[in-house]
Amino acid sequence: MALALRVRAGAGLGRIWLPLLIVYLVWGSTYLGIRLAIDTIPPLLMAGVRFSVAGAILYAFSIGRGETQRDRPGRVQWVAALLIGALLLFGGNGGVVLAERSIPTGIAALLVATVPLWMAIINRLFFGHRLKPLTVVGLLVGFGGVALLLGWQNGHIDPRGALIGLLAPICWASGSVFSRRARLPVRPMVATAMQMLCAGGLFLLAGAAAGELGRMHLGAISTTSILALGYLTVFGSLVAFSAYVYLLRSAPLTLVSTYAYVNPVVAVALGAIVLGERISLRTLVAGGVIVGAIALIVSAGFTPGKPQPAPRVVPAHR
Repeated sequence: MALALRVRAGAGLGRIWLPLLIVYLVWGSTYLGIRLAIDTIPPLLMAGVRFSVAGAILYAFSIGRGETQRDRPGRVQWVAALLIGALLLFGGNGGVVLAERSIPTGIAALLVATVPLWMAIINRLFFGHRLKPLTVVGLLVGFGGVALLLGWQNGHIDPRGALIGLLAPICWASGSVFSRRARLPVRPMVATAMQMLCAGGLFLLAGAAAGELGRMHLGAISTTSILALGYLTVFGSLVAFSAYVYLLRSAPLTLVSTYAYVNPVVAVALGAIVLGERISLRTLVAGGVIVGAIALIVSAGFTPGKPQPAPRVVPAHR
């Protein structure tokens, strides 16, 4: 009997660690995927195709499972999905895409890792949530890490790219916080698909307005960029998100939230190995400070979200 219980416990642990490993590695690798995709595909159109295709697949899958029968989206839900999708994906993910044109993928990942800091501030400013002393310490440490990362780089980091990289997690955090109060469909797969579709449309419109259609030549798109776009669509937006939703229902939030510590490490390592990005001692120290700040905030009882959204369960990421 005891042996059977241990076997079942081990199997349950395996069912948790496999999806957690997927979230660790896949979401950490999306920064590299974005960089490779925008090498030969205009950035806004690339993101538009990614989220339009992923959203359509996810929405069709949800309908096939009957997920809209008891929770059919109406005009109010679509408006909410548009607003939240604009913040989470268009502003959050779009900011990463644009920032990676001029800053290293590892730096972009470390900036996005500040999402929990911004979420804590937004909750305090807009909803009056009191900050625990440990959270305040985490905020101070975290922003000190950002200052260390960007403030004294002697011109090595493009300031415009860094600014966009900082605005991205603010959009992510805003969408994450407000999605908990938006009138979205209750079922997370349906709501997320709607947000992806809305954001995909916004990206395509923005790309057309920015003249990217005229600058895109199909013959100039590399195989690497096409494969990277496929990877982002299938694995980054569908597989990893599904694993994340499963974890939210099957594992402790304190365990699930550890992706916020691991993703930047994966992104920095892949940037160095694949793209040859230089990892300075200052970057390592600043990254450690930022990750440590996230640990303080999470341990104080605040759980971060991710740029791939999961409405009403836990908001948005990465």
